Amino acid sequence: MAPQPFQLPDFYMPYPARLNPHLESAREHSKAWAREMVMIEGSGIWDEDDFDRHDYALLCSYTHPDCDAAELALITDWYVWVFFFDDHFLDIFKRSGDLVGGKAYLDRLPAYMPLDDSRGYPEPTNAVEAGLADLWARSVPAMSMDWRKRFAVATKALLDESMWELANINEGRISNPIEYLAMRRKVGGAPWSAGLVEHAAGAEVPAVIAASRPMEVLRDSFSDGVHLRNDLFSYQREVEVEGELSNGILVLEKFLNCSTQEAAERVNDLLTSRLQQFEHTALTEVPMLLAEHGLDARAAADVFAYVKGLQDWQSGGHEWHLRSSRYMNESAGAGAPLPGFLSGPSGLGTSAARLFGSVARTMPARLRSFTRTPFEQVGPTELPDFYMPFSNALSPHLDRSREHVVEWAHRMGLLDLVPGVPGSGLWTEEKLRAYDFALCSAGIHPDATLEQLDLTTAWLTWGTWGDDLYPLVYGRTGDILGAKHLHNRMLDLMPVEGASAITPLHPIEVSLDDLWRRTAGPMPVESRRSFRDAVEQMLESWLWELANQIQNHIPDPVDYIEMRRKTFGSDLTRALARLSRGHSIPAEVFASTPIVELEAAAADYSTMMNDVFSYQKEIQFEGELHNAILVVQNFLDCDRHQALDIVSDLMTSRMKQFEHLTEIELPALLDEFGLDGQARRELEGYVQEIRHWMYGILVWHAECDRYNEAALLRHFAPTTTPIRQPLGGPTGLGTSAARVLELIGGS
Repeated sequence: MAPQPFQLPDFYMPYPARLNPHLESAREHSKAWAREMVMIEGSGIWDEDDFDRHDYALLCSYTHPDCDAAELALITDWYVWVFFFDDHFLDIFKRSGDLVGGKAYLDRLPAYMPLDDSRGYPEPTNAVEAGLADLWARSVPAMSMDWRKRFAVATKALLDESMWELANINEGRISNPIEYLAMRRKVGGAPWSAGLVEHAAGAEVPAVIAASRPMEVLRDSFSDGVHLRNDLFSYQREVEVEGELSNGILVLEKFLNCSTQEAAERVNDLLTSRLQQFEHTALTEVPMLLAEHGLDARAAADVFAYVKGLQDWQSGGHEWHLRSSRYMNESAGAGAPLPGFLSGPSGLGTSAARLFGSVARTMPARLRSFTRTPFEQVGPTELPDFYMPFSNALSPHLDRSREHVVEWAHRMGLLDLVPGVPGSGLWTEEKLRAYDFALCSAGIHPDATLEQLDLTTAWLTWGTWGDDLYPLVYGRTGDILGAKHLHNRMLDLMPVEGASAITPLHPIEVSLDDLWRRTAGPMPVESRRSFRDAVEQMLESWLWELANQIQNHIPDPVDYIEMRRKTFGSDLTRALARLSRGHSIPAEVFASTPIVELEAAAADYSTMMNDVFSYQKEIQFEGELHNAILVVQNFLDCDRHQALDIVSDLMTSRMKQFEHLTEIELPALLDEFGLDGQARRELEGYVQEIRHWMYGILVWHAECDRYNEAALLRHFAPTTTPIRQPLGGPTGLGTSAARVLELIGGS
């Protein structure tokens, strides 16, 4: 093989790797199983020497060090199967570019993963089908129906997204960094590996919390760590030998226009950040999650066994990459010194000795994320030349909606200064008029009726008022309990069926109650449930921001981007657009990868645009930590101007991905689902609504009086109203929700 294209970086790995004592029996069993499934002799993919050199039993013995011999044999067979599938699909379909054949091949595989396997399986036609049928039958009897569903979804995603890689190869297309991370989770299979961790540990994640933010972040940060590490070790094989385009180093080389070595270092920085995100979530969010759901000691033990299993996988997977002939590891393999003077000894059994150097090297970046000094004087931000390929007219009802929202806000109490009401006086009428949410609404819904426009304008007003309320009232006092009390009350004000059981008291509650009745009242139950989920996700994201503010924690860049879609209310405002569509579009179309990625690209473009416009407001006047430019500054340890350039490039790349999806992938999706004319028109109308949404948000930012420096100096100037009022009400443990908080003025 040619010389290595870069020097492997110093890796962060705070957990020692351990080896399962049943390694040799797993090696013997897995070879016999692979031969029985015709994966070695007769497959044309592997011979016995290939199989021995890859040593998948060593991988599983490192990644699952505590399971017994029978379980280790089963887990090893799963990994033999998934690596065989990867090489089999590459050989037959990726090399030939056969999209049609590849899709037909993948479409058969779900039949070998029945939730109820009592009816048997189709007759296998190749080694991949035979292996999947055998493994599924051996795995599911010990697991719940909930696990079976989750694992089947993860396995199908791993298989299906191979088509995304194949399409990119055929087009010669390299994805942007955000798209790459999202799709790599599916293609790389680490969520699938997380499911096997549950099986191996005999510790299922309780169904009631499986879809919660903390558990999803654990899974996703684990996945990113696994995949980014693999990208570093497999770059030479994938990019130089196989012609792959799905590798994080290649993606950053092209996006940052830098050398392979520089891109490798940045990928390693991101890998470190994702591992530390995993630790942060496990230590700060998971215990609170368990308490909030009242889970018993057995359930808590299962969750922590799962967390430990994911940690074992990270450290064990790293050791395997150091030793497997499948990867580039000449400078960091078994018996070779690892790069960096702090690395310590290497070789079998010495991983624990390298922990000190691993932690020491990454400590400055970790500390930087928790030691930000707020309210830095930054001055105005020079706006980039935003790439916006489309435009639309504004609603003719704009002026009438401007007046209506002012009247509505007065009626809801959003503009009143009432002693004893937390956050009252947050805005004045002058501020509301300056913020001009009707302008935003008129851009994102240019074809709306006056009633629809008023409703959208009111939602935008309510959401922004609440977003301003949380950090000022609850963040500055550290009153997370008070915020959660308000959070739960707002959930109670959005019943899916029946009437609310509580009376709204606070202005944010009164206005939400009004909006919920007007918006959700006419909806069918399923639509109401979907819309409630969108509002709830935004409300939960405000609590996430609040926790970071209290901890003075600048988020990890991946966690920030994914949560920013929710804090911005992207799902909520798009849900309003989607609900105005007809009902001819099947739900699975909206759940398909092209539509999900289309929505994510649009959300990322708009949220980063907001961060560019609001940088001075948030950093200088509000002491915020949640801004894409600041997150990039912190992650790359660069200045504001370099960070702004990167954010601007990310915006452009996301918009171009949006165009690619609409021009290339959306037509293929329409054909795949065989949608009729009405459904096609509705889906095309929905995509047009998203275009309106992005353009309307840009027009609003450029023309409203919320972000320019003159407005900031005026809106944040000291007033004659005292900023601090005397505290009153009960105090002490358990009473924070009822306390009268300090009034905030001059905001």
